[in-house]
Parts: sequence; structure tokens; C-alpha cells
Amino acid sequence: MTARSHALRMKHLKLRLDVLDVRLCEQGNRLLDNPTVHLFFKIISRMGDGPFWYAMMFALPLFAGGVGLAASFLMATSAWIGVTIYRRIKLRLQRPRPFALHPHITAGARVLDEYSFPSGHTLHAVAFMILLGGIFPWMLTVLVPFAVLTGVARVILGLHYPSDVLAGALLGSVIGSLIFSVSGWVI
Repeated sequence: MTARSHALRMKHLKLRLDVLDVRLCEQGNRLLDNPTVHLFFKIISRMGDGPFWYAMMFALPLFAGGVGLAASFLMATSAWIGVTIYRRIKLRLQRPRPFALHPHITAGARVLDEYSFPSGHTLHAVAFMILLGGIFPWMLTVLVPFAVLTGVARVILGLHYPSDVLAGALLGSVIGSLIFSVSGWVI
């Protein structure tokens, strides 16, 4: 295979993935026609803005003492690293949000910044799920569904493409796993 044919194949694959991204976003966004579905995913997304996580960071030391304080510290560290990374990627790539490019996709909630790639909400939900699940395995029964719903909400609300969510989940899993693995001395 020549370099030129490889480049053409990669360009064709990217085009097909872009079409799939938009199609999945359109299909999910249609669910907002149901007011109950819209409200549900808007609440999930709003919780992912921070309130759910801030409340957890505040409550953990109260209910779990020193281990809870360590967990809150790891969450704060993860959040700082995550924000630093995803902001740099967003500013570098400047991928417009689905609703900004496609008039038939509506924004179902407010956005915190202009660009869509990667999903910061998903990044944090997955990183925190890994950190807290490693420290308090019983929390996974709440954190796994919440992380999944956070990613799904971002697509349904027209704020992210599925690829943004997948990239956010991948970054979040790397950040959460790395912080958890190097923090053994803290816990």
C-alpha cells in the first residue's frame, strides 16, 4: 500500500466516522421531544457540571474520615489535571459543538465553553468513578450508571458528538487510573 492510498483510506474512514457521529447525535437529540426525557438528561448533565462531585468531595471526609479526605484530595487532583488537559485539547482542536454546526440539532442545556472535543463532563465522571470505585467499591453501583448517563446526556442534549464522549471517557480512565495507581501511599 502506498502512502497516498493509505492517506486516502484514512480520509475516507474519518469521513465515515464523522457521518456516524452526526447521525448518532441527531438520533439522540430527537429524544428531547419528550419533556420528561429532556428534563432527566438536563438534570444529569447539570449534576456533572460539578454540584454532585463537590457535594461528594465535601461529604467524604465527614463520613469516611481520613480515607474520605484522601479520596477528596485525589478527586481534586484529578479534576485539576483533567481540566488542564481537556481545555488545551479543546483550544487546540476547536471542534464546534453539534448544535453550532447542524441546525437540526438543538442545545438541550447550557454549555460551559465553546468547543466540544473532548467531553469534560465524561472525563471527570469516568476519572472519579475509577478513583472512588477503587477506594469505595460499593459506590460503583451509583457511579457506573451516573458516568454512563453523563456521557449519554451530553450527546442527547446536542452538546457533544459520541466521539467527544468516547475521547473524554478514555482520558478520564487514563487520568483516574494513573492517579489511583500512584497514590497508594495516600490511602
